[in-house]
Amino acid sequence: MVQTPPSSPRGTGPNRWFWFLAVAVGLTGLVVWLIGRYPNALDSRDAMIDITRYGAILLLVASGILASRTLNVKKAVRDIAIWIAILAGLVALYGFRYELEILGQRIAGELEPARGNEVGGEMLYRRSADGHFYIDATVNGQPVRFLVDTGASEIVLSPADAARAGFAQGDLLFNRQYQTANGIGWGAPVRLRSIEAGAIRFRGVAASVNEAPMSESLLGMSFLDRLSGFEVRGDSLILRP
Repeated sequence: MVQTPPSSPRGTGPNRWFWFLAVAVGLTGLVVWLIGRYPNALDSRDAMIDITRYGAILLLVASGILASRTLNVKKAVRDIAIWIAILAGLVALYGFRYELEILGQRIAGELEPARGNEVGGEMLYRRSADGHFYIDATVNGQPVRFLVDTGASEIVLSPADAARAGFAQGDLLFNRQYQTANGIGWGAPVRLRSIEAGAIRFRGVAASVNEAPMSESLLGMSFLDRLSGFEVRGDSLILRP
């Protein structure tokens, strides 16, 4: 009886080495192309480490696929292509990380109008549903939400916000009289060590602490006058440092 020699497993022999070399050449070409396409994507040591790690994972996966005893070429090519696409996507995302960060800030600004967006060095705030502009700022390093009020001559802190910013109620002298929509009000003059709203940072700004409770602190002209300019354009408030 003539015995037929067993056939070689699918994908073994020279074909396996051909595909291994093809993958290696393809990866090398991909890396060269990505470096040329995104020259700043690998401008840091951490970026190089990340890309090297992902490349090693891709090579390991490709080697495992090619080392299989029953290599399905079509499936192997598909799997390797998927991993190459993942690697290319990661490099592309890293190359556009600054643009993506700006996009994220703009989306956050739309969802939270008081947070604002920094656009070209200016701060842009969207009008809230109640028709007012609110600004999330920090006073003496503490978070304070302000209602923008061009009718107020200065910054007016609510008692709660003032206490959080370090102004103790017992140390305040309420000797400043104000005419408000609800009648006569009294305030205590203070000076803020710092006030920051996004890219805008001022020090030594005059303010006062309201004696009566307030729902929000007011951002008045003692802050706005320090800006190089501000304007309301449609539903947007633009502050220029």
